[in-house]
Amino acid sequence: MSEDQNKTPEEQLENEQPENVEETAPENEAEATVETAQEIDMVAELSRKLAIAEQKIKDQQDSVIRAKAEMENVRRRATQDVEKAHKFALDKFAEGLLPVIDSMELAISHADQEDEALKPMIEGVELTLKSMLSTIEKFGLTPIDPVEQAFDPEKHQAMSMQVVEGVPANQVIAVMQKGYELNGRLIRPAMVMVSKAE
Repeated sequence: MSEDQNKTPEEQLENEQPENVEETAPENEAEATVETAQEIDMVAELSRKLAIAEQKIKDQQDSVIRAKAEMENVRRRATQDVEKAHKFALDKFAEGLLPVIDSMELAISHADQEDEALKPMIEGVELTLKSMLSTIEKFGLTPIDPVEQAFDPEKHQAMSMQVVEGVPANQVIAVMQKGYELNGRLIRPAMVMVSKAE
C-alpha cells in the first residue's frame, strides 16, 4: 500500500484542502479585485453624476431667484410708472391753463379799480381766478411767488438784476411771472428780478 492509501479519509481531506484553497484563492482574489475596481468606477461615476445633478439644482435655484427678483423689479417699476402717470397726468393740461391764469391776473392788476362801471367785472374776474386757483391746487398745482425770498436757480429764472439799497444781494425783489409746481415738480420757473451787490 502506498502512503496515501494508508491515511484515513480525514487525513487525506486535510492534505487536499490546502491545495484546493491555494489553487482557487488566486482566482477569487482576481475576481475580488475586478469587482472592487468596478465598484470604485461605479462609485466615481455616481459621484460625478451626483455633482452634475447638484450643480443643475443650484443653477435652477439661482435662476428662480433671479426670475423672482426681476419680476419684483418689473412690478415695482410698473407701480411707480402708474403713480407717476396719475401724479403728472395733468402736466400738459396745467401748462395750458397757466397763460389763462396769467391773463386773468394781468387783467385784474391793470383794471381801473376806481371806475364804478368796471367794479362788477373786476370782482367777477377775481372770483373766477380764485375759484380756478383753488381747483388747480386740489390737483397739486401750486404757485411759486418768491417775493423777498433768496434767489433759487432751481425754481426761479432771473430776468434782470438791480442794485436796491438796503436789500441783500441775490434776493428776489419783484416777480414778473409766477412759477408753478405740480405735485412738487417744477413745470414753470418764476420769472424774477434779483438784487445785486453794489
